[in-house]
Amino acid sequence: MTGPATSTPHVPESNPVRDLPLQHLPGFTHRWVDADGVRLHAVEGGRPSGPAVVLLAGFPQTWWAWRKVMPGLTHRFHVIAIDLPGQGHSERPERGYDTHAVAAHVHAAVKALGVSTYTLVAHDIGAWVAFSLALNFESHLRGVALLDAGIPGITLPESIPTDPDRAWKTWHFAFHIVPDLPETLLAGREREYVGWFLKVKALSPDTFDDAELDHYAAAVAADGGLHASLAYYQDAAESARKNREALERRHLTVPILGISSSHGSVPDMAGSISPWADNTTGIVVPDAGHFIPDEQPEAVAAAITDFIADDD
Repeated sequence: MTGPATSTPHVPESNPVRDLPLQHLPGFTHRWVDADGVRLHAVEGGRPSGPAVVLLAGFPQTWWAWRKVMPGLTHRFHVIAIDLPGQGHSERPERGYDTHAVAAHVHAAVKALGVSTYTLVAHDIGAWVAFSLALNFESHLRGVALLDAGIPGITLPESIPTDPDRAWKTWHFAFHIVPDLPETLLAGREREYVGWFLKVKALSPDTFDDAELDHYAAAVAADGGLHASLAYYQDAAESARKNREALERRHLTVPILGISSSHGSVPDMAGSISPWADNTTGIVVPDAGHFIPDEQPEAVAAAITDFIADDD
């Protein structure tokens, strides 16, 4: 299925995050493209002539979150996993992390890779970006699958619950938007912070091994990654405003698949999106927490395959 994480002896000149070791997946190639002024990292494989599937990960992960799902898609699809701006081996701009701005960069990256139409599959903050991308570039999409995410201005709650049984899932939204303080407290402690999310929000605390925790912590710590990770939350109000403004003009018509999990954050992704989309379906993946692609990769790969087949 997947090979071991290794560092490459030669880091391509186009890689803007040269101090972070690359993760390698057999059958896939690292690419960097200029996406309207921001250099983004993509990992590409599968069938070049097949339908394109673009994968986006969320906080606190990188494209590596899809490593167990990607091999299961290669026999039918052209598979592209993209690091968002500020994530993994993509450039970390100082500003511009509202999801409409980020969506434009992601779409530009897909175009730069020679793909004109594609299915978008996205988790967590990646799903924030995917929703905004659909609002702006719907004609280029065959479908959108959204995994366990509240969308700013749409389904993300305006207030953080104080009940401890629920607050542990969303408390960090308020913390991350405080200016300067999170970076002051978290700098040098990225391993402990990232580890909390990956261990507590997965159904099994053993889902992520030490090497994976090290990789994600290093990605957040490298070259402004912590600032970028927080910036998505700090720009969430602007993302929400732009989402609501776009939805005043029209609803989404592209097919939407909501993928929830038995122990995730959003019990019914499809139901939460359906007031703003005309064509939604949903599934619930059993025996999984928030990090569904890591916890149940075969189920996610099967759901993506079935979703695209239904569209055909």
